[in-house]
Amino acid sequence: MEKSALHIRPAQSLDREGIWRIIGPVIRKGETYALPRQWGRRQALAYWMDVSHRVYVAVASDEQIVGTYYLHSNQMGGGQHIANAGFVAVSGHGAGRSMGEHAIEEAGRLGFRAMQFNCVVSTNLRAIELWKDLGFRILTALPGAFEHPTHGYVDALIMWQDLPQR
Repeated sequence: MEKSALHIRPAQSLDREGIWRIIGPVIRKGETYALPRQWGRRQALAYWMDVSHRVYVAVASDEQIVGTYYLHSNQMGGGQHIANAGFVAVSGHGAGRSMGEHAIEEAGRLGFRAMQFNCVVSTNLRAIELWKDLGFRILTALPGAFEHPTHGYVDALIMWQDLPQR
């Protein structure tokens, strides 16, 4: 599939169906997100579009949503200066890389000092390589912390990147 020009923008209420078309199958597969596989549209969208999340969509030139991510504080209180994010993209559009770059820039613009991913599934090799390529490093592996539907218990990685201070 040819990569199309992407535009990343804040999600709007009207984007809910496009977001669901992307996140629904990923949640049901259960290979990359520690979310209940049986969640339906309402539960998944309530989680993804929670009021604490800044939600963005990657839109292709044909106006189709081909990716989405959310950005928020990893913790509250004394940990609120560290960003966390979740990403889902349709393969073949370059949305994963574009959203990753956008999230890093956006997190810095919002004043976060670093970004941490809490549960990068060790079998998700494409994501691990992308995050490493974008400057993240693996801090540790949590042994058997993720139950993969076909591989059984696999490690979950914690990944980190310091953000430039503005």
